[in-house]
Amino acid sequence: MNSELGELYQEILLDHNRHPRNFAAMAGASHRVEADNPLCGDRLQLYVKLEADRIADISFQGTGCAISIASASMLTERLKGAPLQEAETMFETVHDLLTREPPPDVAADLGELAALAGVRRYPMRVKCATLSWHALKAVLGEDTSPAVVTTESDRGRP
Repeated sequence: MNSELGELYQEILLDHNRHPRNFAAMAGASHRVEADNPLCGDRLQLYVKLEADRIADISFQGTGCAISIASASMLTERLKGAPLQEAETMFETVHDLLTREPPPDVAADLGELAALAGVRRYPMRVKCATLSWHALKAVLGEDTSPAVVTTESDRGRP
């Protein structure tokens, strides 16, 4: 990655951390998932309102490092209004981006989410970046009861 692109990606992450999108509790959410990364201290709540086969609304609240907040912000921005199938595919794509070298054309399709690619070089930070994504995965596979996701359980491991 050239230095200009690295600087742009770093600025995207910093902007999402300073000004997280969709950062609010949601009244009327059909799903609420708590997510915890005890190694870093990240704690998030993901709120999702599902209607038919799409994410009608999505938001989050919580505290954590810049990477976890930025990742959650970008997740909500990208998936608000998205079909459930797209959300499932996006989970797999982002997970691959964070854990292995994806094909070059994948990053081009991710928009701002491509900024997370640099996290792969810091294995201890991958759990920070995937925390909100694993919370989303829990929503996509759960009923309407609240769930808890942690990076230290089999379910929350990258």
